[in-house]
Amino acid sequence: MTATVDGLVRLRDGRSLAYTQYGAPHGFPVVNSHGGLACRLDVAAADSIAVDAGVRLISPDRPGVGLSDPSPGRTLADWARDVEELLDHIGVDRFAAMGWSMGGQYAVAVGHFLRPRATRVAIIAGALPLTEPGVFDQLPAMDRHLTRLSQRAPWLARQWFQMMGFLPRVAPALYGRLAARALGPADAAVVAGDGFELFSRMTRDAMRQPAGAAEEYRAWMRPWGFAPEDLDMPVDIWAGAQDQLVDPSWAHRLASRIPNATLNVRDGGHFLAHLHYREIFDSLRGGSTL
Repeated sequence: MTATVDGLVRLRDGRSLAYTQYGAPHGFPVVNSHGGLACRLDVAAADSIAVDAGVRLISPDRPGVGLSDPSPGRTLADWARDVEELLDHIGVDRFAAMGWSMGGQYAVAVGHFLRPRATRVAIIAGALPLTEPGVFDQLPAMDRHLTRLSQRAPWLARQWFQMMGFLPRVAPALYGRLAARALGPADAAVVAGDGFELFSRMTRDAMRQPAGAAEEYRAWMRPWGFAPEDLDMPVDIWAGAQDQLVDPSWAHRLASRIPNATLNVRDGGHFLAHLHYREIFDSLRGGSTL
């Protein structure tokens, strides 16, 4: 897949924010919040689907990830302000937001803080607020380890993320195959189907700034600044029936707490979006016209 546009925006505080656009250049705008250990390229496989769906898919790198400048200590509200500046720069008014995995909380923050410009939000394989009792302990062991390492020994976390970026640079096909083996069968099939080198390219770019990757794991432990109950726009919650990375109760608990939520459980694992992009885009568009 090839991106429609790659861009770099200079924000008011002097930082640069990188983004890539996929899909239909004049389609309905959807802002993507990428997952953890990922970057703006995590929706590259949706390019042609977004074209068919009439969606202009805007995917920025969070601060310190990929090509975006770092912003230590950032919060979800800070991310919403960055997205607002990006949208102002590229001339987007109304839009929908989506976020996969770690990106789910960033998507709802954009929806919450940029209301009414944000019309709808999709949380895809997302998590509950990790500051709530018991939630952190329900994370996969690797995410718990990387979070604590990033909090307590950031210098060691930086080394780990630097090593993680080495193999996809020197042997992308091998890295993709090894990553697929570490996932459940449903997600391994998605990685193989999209192409091992596409997955490796995304990981390689995500690990450009090891310190930024560590900040990602510190940032997701900070308070949201709002509760799921505070969301006042339509929210689609998507969960994979074969997801082996997130607690299966999280999607149901989010749906029960968000006032205007729709729960969608579909075949697939943690990467279920790759199997259901068209349905996700159609729901985010809703009745919107251009």
